[in-house]
Amino acid sequence: MYEFGESPGLDALLQLYPDLREIFDLSVNYTLWRKRYCLNMSADENVLSPLAILTYLGNSIDMYMGDKSNERSYWGLKYLGVLEEKVHRFMGDFLETSYVDLRPINDIVANVSVLKAFTKPGDRVVVAPLQAGIGFSRNKYSILEALGVGKIELPLNIEDWNIDVDKAIKLIEEVKPRIIMLGSSLYLFPHPNKELAEIAHTIGAKVLHDVAHVLGLIIGGVWENPLKLGADVITASTHRTFPGPQGGLIAVVNERDYEEVSNVIPLFTPSYYLHRLIAIGITAVEMKIWGRDYAVQVVKNAKTLAEALASEGFKVVLEHVGYTSSHQVAVDVSQLGRSTKCATLLREANIIVDKSILPRDKPEEARDPSGLRICTQEVTRWGMRRDEMEEIARFMKMVLIDRKDPAEVRQKVIEFRKEFIQEVHYGFKITREDEIKLLKIMLHAEV
Repeated sequence: MYEFGESPGLDALLQLYPDLREIFDLSVNYTLWRKRYCLNMSADENVLSPLAILTYLGNSIDMYMGDKSNERSYWGLKYLGVLEEKVHRFMGDFLETSYVDLRPINDIVANVSVLKAFTKPGDRVVVAPLQAGIGFSRNKYSILEALGVGKIELPLNIEDWNIDVDKAIKLIEEVKPRIIMLGSSLYLFPHPNKELAEIAHTIGAKVLHDVAHVLGLIIGGVWENPLKLGADVITASTHRTFPGPQGGLIAVVNERDYEEVSNVIPLFTPSYYLHRLIAIGITAVEMKIWGRDYAVQVVKNAKTLAEALASEGFKVVLEHVGYTSSHQVAVDVSQLGRSTKCATLLREANIIVDKSILPRDKPEEARDPSGLRICTQEVTRWGMRRDEMEEIARFMKMVLIDRKDPAEVRQKVIEFRKEFIQEVHYGFKITREDEIKLLKIMLHAEV
């Protein structure tokens, strides 16, 4: 054993402590797999820029706040309180509101905080049905049930795979819900926020629009901001199309509603971690500079991928309306073995996609639905464009239609990926010398 303050070096430490070796190896292997060897096309993830990652490792990683008032519950936050206010202003500027809160640790906590603020047990909330692509957090056994709130599903137009506006208006007038909840996990085209907000406000209901999956597209100006279309509140994630660290966001139109929500958040996030705010701030500055170009390319890549998959023989949904207007593409794989089998085969080929329920699936088929959801935000950050989308479609055809051995395709994916491992696009670029300097500051407080 060595004494405190001494270190024999990492190699020796890994030899001395097998448990450390196992944890270290798993972490390194996962990082290499995700960032060098695979195509991550999941809707739930993205990649941070090197500068955002390094600031994420800062000293605030082991600190937290207990409330959002000027009189903090924890001392020693001389600079971080100012930083928090600045990051909130950045995000508020993007969303054209002064009322933003980043305390929720994820979008589910953001949603439950808003629902708790504006409902009581026995109230009713209308939401899109599961077949419209909503997340499981709004399904029967969900945060709504935990709050004692009744869920009523909005009618779905199967043809366009969206909410049927005329029928939805009649339903809202009839049941008089406290909240109309819009947004989806599978979100190809916007929900009719403006039309439903107009009827919601005539009966005193709030419109909560969950934009977890499209926040980066809103900030990039290629997806309409629901707050400008009548939504009272939006909730979001900061780690999907917005390419920051994991976290949640709430943005509110007016001060009174903001105070209602702000007072509830500590019930679910009594303390919150600050290191992600630094990385969110860095990402916000990057989005201010490159966000438009990034968002435009993300959507272009999704449309290109959809067209390429269709040309390779896949049944891509919603061809008659242009497949998608977001970062997501949905493919019907009911004739190829359904989603669990298909997603597993693709993963064996180092292509990560999501299972997805489609409108004609039954709710009980949600665990093995007929669809795949394939997304372009991370591969866009790695610099991929039209040609690469067409190549990815060919890889998928090899696995799912041609029935080639996934191990054979995996080698092709690894070779393909080698061209896109050096640089994260649409973010700040730093030198190795900068990385070493920042690590010294962040890890050892050396200037």
